[in-house]
Order: sequence, then structure tokens, then C-alpha cells
Amino acid sequence: MTATLPRPARAPRPARAVRLGPLDFRLRPRFFGSCLALAALIATALLTALMVGDYRIPPPAVLDALLGRGERIDTFFVRGVRLPRALTAILAGAALGVAGAVFQSLSRNPLGSPDIIGFTQGASTGAVLTILVLNGGMLQVSLGAVVGGVATAGAVYLLALRRGVQGYRLVLVGIGVSAMLSAATHYLVSRAELTDASTAQVWLIGSLNARTWGHVAAVGAGAAVLVPLLLLLGRRLRLMEMGDDIAHALGVSTQRTQVLALVAASALTGLAIAVSGPISFVALAAPQLARRLTRANGTTLFGSALMGAALMLCADLAAMRLLAPVQLPVGVVTAVIGGTYLVWLLYSEWRGGRA
Repeated sequence: MTATLPRPARAPRPARAVRLGPLDFRLRPRFFGSCLALAALIATALLTALMVGDYRIPPPAVLDALLGRGERIDTFFVRGVRLPRALTAILAGAALGVAGAVFQSLSRNPLGSPDIIGFTQGASTGAVLTILVLNGGMLQVSLGAVVGGVATAGAVYLLALRRGVQGYRLVLVGIGVSAMLSAATHYLVSRAELTDASTAQVWLIGSLNARTWGHVAAVGAGAAVLVPLLLLLGRRLRLMEMGDDIAHALGVSTQRTQVLALVAASALTGLAIAVSGPISFVALAAPQLARRLTRANGTTLFGSALMGAALMLCADLAAMRLLAPVQLPVGVVTAVIGGTYLVWLLYSEWRGGRA
């Protein structure tokens, strides 16, 4: 009887190094396939979002309307109503996904997202202050949200800065600052006129209704500046995840990188919130889901952007009478999804701590 030798294990396929100007990254087959799958999901959801609604449009008519040769009513709904809303969802979701990945990398904690550590609440307070006190328009509200988010990030960073920024300290300080800002926001709403308070309350829920090309331009212009900056910092962030001492030994200026990433990610969060309201849990869930899907060893900013865009667009699609007889604000759907994910994440951390 001849013994059969076991086949040697197949070595993992090496990652291919790719360099695009100042960007240097490794292209792994798993990562590439996952990104293609997310892009296909976004494209499918986008086409569905252009079709569904009170006035349903078949796919051929949607394509004709996009090319400007369809019926006038189809063109109005596709290019004037639904496409700006869908693009706002994609851009805002991608911005929140990237910002969440940066914050989780800086804090080295899966709970270190703008939702948890107060930056979302800071941007909300700035926007509500602009709406109720300054009676600002879209541009003023956007600036108020960005200023509020960046100011909150600076305050949390300074309060957590003690012999370097530790992840648990950043999260705890952020939770305390978020609670105080939430109280200030509710006070402003309670003291406002009924009409203004109703406007602010609707905005605080988080919605993509009645979004225009102006909203798309606002978040698109901000993302075009801030996302490449954060991608340039991606390698430094991955090195810093191994520890400040190791990153410093490899030539990374840790404090400078922390400040640059914090300001850019906070501004990106403020822009996303300015056009969509304080959408909950997208920034928390997108980086972790992207990391699990791509099986990345560290922060994956590009994968987080695609995952955030897919989550936001699919949540808005589900809110458009797919889960309820009436249209829901997208913030309600993301809160349900994100709350469930947060409970699962805490349970997983608890089981890991007991093991």
C-alpha cells in the first residue's frame, strides 16, 4: 500500500505593489475583488433609486432620461429629483466612511468614530446654531457644520492630549463632550420659534429629501480636496497603528500626522452632515465592515469609502417606501442598522475579553 503524501499548502498570492504619483499601495486580489463587488452594488442601487418612487420609470426610460432624450417628465424625475439625491447619498456616505476609518485608526478602537466621540454632535450643534440664531442658508449651514466639527475635534484632542493621545482616553473624552453638545443643541431647539424649531428638528433626524445639485457640488468639492489628502496620510496612519514609538522610529511625525488627519476628517464629517443631517452609525460600521470584507490588516480608506457609499445609498433606498408604507428619513434606517451593529460589536468585544 503506497502512502500518499499530503499536498503542500498553496502559498498566498503576493500583493502587487502599485504606485500612482505620491500614492503607494499594494493591490491584493481579495481587496480588488471586494472593491469591484461594492462598486457593482453601488451601481445597481443607483439604477434602482432612479427607477423607484411614486412615479416608477423602467430601466430603458431611465437611460434615455440620463442621456437627455427621454420624455420630459422622465427627465425631470431622473435628472432633477432622484439623481441629485442619490449622488448626495453616495458622496456623503463615502465621506463618512473615510472619516470613520481615520478616527478609528487614530484611536485604535473600533468605537472611535465621529458618532461616538462627539464630532458628529459638534457639527450638528454648529449647523443648528446657524439655522436658529443666524437664519443661514445652505452655504452658511455647511460652514457652520464644518466649523462645529473641527472645533469639537480640536477640543477633544486637547483634552485627551496627555503624553500622547491614547485611544480609550479619546473615546471617553469624546463621549463627555458629545453629551454636553447634545444638551446645548436641545436647549437651542427648545428656545426657538416653533417654525424654526421644526426645521431644525427635521434636519437633526437626518434626511436626503429634496436634495439638489447644489448639495452635490458642496460635498463633492470638499471630498475632492480632503479625501486625496487623507489617502496621502494613509500609509502613516497604518504605521501609527503599530504604536507611536515604532512609527516614530520609521520616520513618521506622529503628532503632526494626528493633527492633519484629525482636522481633515473632521471637516469631511462636517461637510457630509451639512448636506444630509447627522446620519448615525455609517462612520462607525463602514470601516469595520470594509476591513472584514477585504480582510485588510489595517486601515483601508478606499474600501471604507465604497462601503460607506453603499450603506448610505442602500439605506436611503430602503427608506423610500421599501420598508414602510410611507417614506422614512434615511437617518431612521441607519440608526436601526447601526444600532444593531453596535450591539453585535460590543458583544464580540465582550466575548473576546472573556476568552
